[in-house]
Amino acid sequence: LTQSYSLSFCVDLTFMPSLYTAVEIYASRRQVWRVLYHKELWLYWNTFLYDDAPNRPFVVGQNVLLSMRRVPGEAITEFQPRVTLVQPDVCLQWVSTIPGFACESHFELQAIGRDRTQYIQQERFSGRLTRLLLPFIRQDEHQGICRMAQELKRYCEQQ
Repeated sequence: LTQSYSLSFCVDLTFMPSLYTAVEIYASRRQVWRVLYHKELWLYWNTFLYDDAPNRPFVVGQNVLLSMRRVPGEAITEFQPRVTLVQPDVCLQWVSTIPGFACESHFELQAIGRDRTQYIQQERFSGRLTRLLLPFIRQDEHQGICRMAQELKRYCEQQ
């Protein structure tokens, strides 16, 4: 018995501390990509990530100025990730770094049926300060990415 597997993941599945969320969205992969990729739409649905220059597209190799609010009511944290992959209708990823700590953010869309998309977000952490910083942000960061996934789902399904 021979089995073959085809993975469309845009991430390297190496072992690193990570956070993960996934949600099924009743919309086509193209529709979900449009909402996720076009940052000017974020203000209508996204309470986790904010873009200070929403008209600047994601371009591989360039930095974007973003802000995040891990939990409602928290002060906004600004960061400037470098875009590392843009694969239209499939995947977006960037990496944020400070000395001794890096966070790779991966957003993936998988078609799972007609007008159904699996949205996957993974945050992978590395660097010598990971063990020091991760315990302080893990729960709030996970809450934020889960909230973002649910907000994306609601917005896409209402369109």
